[in-house]
Amino acid sequence: MAGQGGVHNFSWDGIVPLACQPNPDNILRLRVNTKWEIAHEPLNYGVDCLHNCGIGPGMAFANAILKKDPNFGVIGLVPCSKSGTGIHAWLRGNLPYDQLLARTKVALRDGGTIRGLLWYHGESDSKDKYTARCYKSKFIKFIQDIRADLNSPLLPVLVVVLHYPKRPFTGNFVHIVRQAQMDIDLPNVIKVDASGLTVGSDGIHLTTQAQVQLGNMMAQAFLKTKFQSVEFNSNKIYHMM
Repeated sequence: MAGQGGVHNFSWDGIVPLACQPNPDNILRLRVNTKWEIAHEPLNYGVDCLHNCGIGPGMAFANAILKKDPNFGVIGLVPCSKSGTGIHAWLRGNLPYDQLLARTKVALRDGGTIRGLLWYHGESDSKDKYTARCYKSKFIKFIQDIRADLNSPLLPVLVVVLHYPKRPFTGNFVHIVRQAQMDIDLPNVIKVDASGLTVGSDGIHLTTQAQVQLGNMMAQAFLKTKFQSVEFNSNKIYHMM
């Protein structure tokens, strides 16, 4: 979810597509200091990276939601990604998991409602056969634990099923991670397949335009799905992690 669209040689080109432009009235971002501000690209700046942040799917997702449903309400984006981490890092008790939980609880203090968790992850686990094979069980545990810790047993989770990389990236076991993501059979877990989206010169991160496409795909999947037992209130801030 950190996003590397437009990043070349560890530097972002600064180009922000129309689909990722700020919406001062309706899209907010929780900063690393847990203060709300108008959301803007790079969405994960300060939270996940300082120098090589680029375009991810988050802003395109939020803008697409509001374009299709102008009465959706104010969207509060809560970036929590940590680039390069394997699924083991997201188990309860590890720093990325604990930070996600803490940032989410801060966001809820302002009276918002969690509407979903956006999950785009798994490249690191595709490099090793053992970690790839363990992905499914650990990811299921992550979902179960975060739902329990947030007292949200049916928290919607939108999972991006990994695209296929190209050289020079060496992810020989991406097919195992993809299958693990496809095979998750829990309520309110929605899969969005990124296969076929364009990757950049590093062979793994999506291009800016592909990130926009992915954000639109995620928004479409979110709005089409009737989640089980999830209450909505248009007067609240909706948090997307």
